[in-house]
Amino acid sequence: MKTVHKLILKSYLGPMFLTFFIVMFVLLMQFMWRYIDELVGKGLDVHVILELMFYASATLIPMGLPLATLLAAIMTMGNLGENNELLALKSAGISLPRIIRPLAIVIFFISIASFFVANNLVPYSTKKIFALIYDIRQQRQTIEFKDGIFFNGIDNMSIRVANQDPRTHKLEEVLIYDTRKTNGDMTTTVADSGYISLSDDKKFLLVTLYNGETYEETRSGDWYEKSGLRHHIFDLQDWVIPLEGFDMTRTDESMFNSNKTKNIGELTQDIDSLQNLVDDAVRELNNQFLSNSLFVNNKEMAVDTLPKTDRKPLDMSDSIAGLNEARRAEVVKNALNMATGAKSYLNFDEETTKQNVNNLYKYQIEWHRMLSLPVSIMIFFLIGAPLGAIIRKGGLGTPIVVSVAFFIVYYIITIFGQKMAGEGTWSAFAGMWLSTFILFPIAAFLTYKATNDSSLLNGDWYRHLFRSVKEKVQKFVRVHKKRA
Repeated sequence: MKTVHKLILKSYLGPMFLTFFIVMFVLLMQFMWRYIDELVGKGLDVHVILELMFYASATLIPMGLPLATLLAAIMTMGNLGENNELLALKSAGISLPRIIRPLAIVIFFISIASFFVANNLVPYSTKKIFALIYDIRQQRQTIEFKDGIFFNGIDNMSIRVANQDPRTHKLEEVLIYDTRKTNGDMTTTVADSGYISLSDDKKFLLVTLYNGETYEETRSGDWYEKSGLRHHIFDLQDWVIPLEGFDMTRTDESMFNSNKTKNIGELTQDIDSLQNLVDDAVRELNNQFLSNSLFVNNKEMAVDTLPKTDRKPLDMSDSIAGLNEARRAEVVKNALNMATGAKSYLNFDEETTKQNVNNLYKYQIEWHRMLSLPVSIMIFFLIGAPLGAIIRKGGLGTPIVVSVAFFIVYYIITIFGQKMAGEGTWSAFAGMWLSTFILFPIAAFLTYKATNDSSLLNGDWYRHLFRSVKEKVQKFVRVHKKRA
């Protein structure tokens, strides 16, 4: 059995690593494409892009690992079935559960490792991504001139060039409007040619102009007084202008704490705190609603002081019936006014607690997501291994189609359950474990069929079944026609 187990492990680990990196590459490209507009044109260093890709890859492991496990299991068992190796093992008296036992042990340890990845690495990487994306968004674009179009990427400056040499970056016919002075004076500079670029640290704008003129508008006092104009001709002029926002500054990562950036211990503490806040808010809301809005003249009717056995609806029909028509109309009007005021009070206080309730749902969802990941990996393996033994097709064709179909179903169910849990319609447990409850019976069914050499995906078996059913139906129809 040791030789057989080595063969099975060797056949599985190769496709496992291959499919995992393929899946991660596809998911990473999808992530980068989502932020491509914010990355292009910022002049980012290569190490910043690589840092973002590294942290993004870490956060994508919980999504890529189940799919890679499923695909590798189908490929491995499909290859063994296609090469008749699986048939030979079964002929030697080795059952399917014994064949996949070493793979199940490996997947079990991978599942345990995935929990630590989701609990420690993913929250850390997510916080890094939030901070890095924020810093990239804050960074301004690089200096890029288009022929005949004003560049307004620098505060209080507009620059226009007629032509830019793509090789030497020399600018022709430069026009600069400068309004950086606090008193509102504007300086207009016209030059035949020049160079404009950022310093290496991106903190200064370096301007070198040749053969030009400068026109400076000056005011001697208030805005209504007469303005003057200074004119200066130059052969060479150099500027060093301080800039802000073009260099990459790092923000404190503690600003980006959320349910996505915390491990399961921190989530547990936050869930307890949010639950206490929600309970206190609801209790206070009920007390204030009853005492201040409904029973304004009967303070002892508050919820905390009124026994539960005495909390019964009040029947005022007899009292109202004994009033005259004018008094009755006045009582009804006052009751309507109080009800309207109570409703407004209730809506106002409800809004103040809604944020805590939504946060509670989010934290509960994330808590259950971390625990459901290892289980989903095991279930995907229990689906993939027997499914590969049934279809008996290796390679990347059929396994990819089948695994992607199962993963799409899993993803749709997970998103639906998360939405229902996020809205409070379902509990977080029901929403995040819904896919497990649905896929586990499928995994058990496929394992049973594969163990008993079922023809579940055999076309000839289905054709034979269809012909037998058709013959029985035709025979049933002929018998009834004769009786009629």
